[in-house]
Amino acid sequence: MWKSPHSSIGTRRFTAKEVRIASILTIILAATSSIALAQSVPSAIFTDPPTDAAHPAKMTVLHIPSHGVLINGLVYSPPGVGPHPTIVICHGLPGNEKNLDLAQALRRAGWNAVTFNYRGSWGSPGNFRFAQNLEDANAVLAYLRDPANAAMLGVDARRVAIVGHSMGGWVTAHTAAKDHSLIGAILISAGDMGLLGDAPRARIVASMADDMESLAGVTAESMADEVQANAKAFHMLNAAEGLAQLLAITSDDGLAPQTDALVGAIQAKGGHKVTPLHIATDHSYSDRRIRLESEIIQWLNRLTEPRP
Repeated sequence: MWKSPHSSIGTRRFTAKEVRIASILTIILAATSSIALAQSVPSAIFTDPPTDAAHPAKMTVLHIPSHGVLINGLVYSPPGVGPHPTIVICHGLPGNEKNLDLAQALRRAGWNAVTFNYRGSWGSPGNFRFAQNLEDANAVLAYLRDPANAAMLGVDARRVAIVGHSMGGWVTAHTAAKDHSLIGAILISAGDMGLLGDAPRARIVASMADDMESLAGVTAESMADEVQANAKAFHMLNAAEGLAQLLAITSDDGLAPQTDALVGAIQAKGGHKVTPLHIATDHSYSDRRIRLESEIIQWLNRLTEPRP
């Protein structure tokens, strides 16, 4: 450890020249560490894109048809002519963490980032139901692929991906397993609603009672009844055979074994395009947001890189 000019090791004092050398070395080491960090973090995390006056970055409110109602959505569009690769972000239960910082980072990386609220959640009309969340995700994808909407929003319908956090990871797994037009899917601490349905009812009710903010038309009991009645169909392992190009991110929240089981099932069925990644943090990635965004952007960039 470097000492101040007035400190000593034993009876020896540092000379002024030695202190200057130490200071220079400290600066060099700090600069080297900063360069290494910058190389591992995509510039979209910390750099605004160039301004395009003719085709500026923007945010557009969406009203997306889904089974007789219009659910709420937003698209964060990057600057530039487009069309742009597009990613749909599925929130969890009830969705307090909406990953809007991730949406902004993805926009800076050149992606349209689309967020939406399932029926009966966060002001979208209708009553909340787990099975409907899968229908709503499909409705969002259909809306974005509609030629008129794709042209209006600058969506490249050939380059659409999906990402989901917690329950949204469950939505993502089931959606991507059936929608093979997606170029990739990302799970962030996916929560398996089917596995939850296998738990004792009292435990499910207690869990749901803490996850009802901003949900309409449900009680903790009705939510428990739905996951128990549909446990077999809801199991995330049902999606294993159809999933390809998957980034499966887990954390220290206790849900990692659920994703690990899915990854293992995919690999057992011959799937080799799955990338597991564990980040040591909580369920919301509270102190690893930059790491989370960096890993996702780098993985998506590999999907869209031109092939030789």
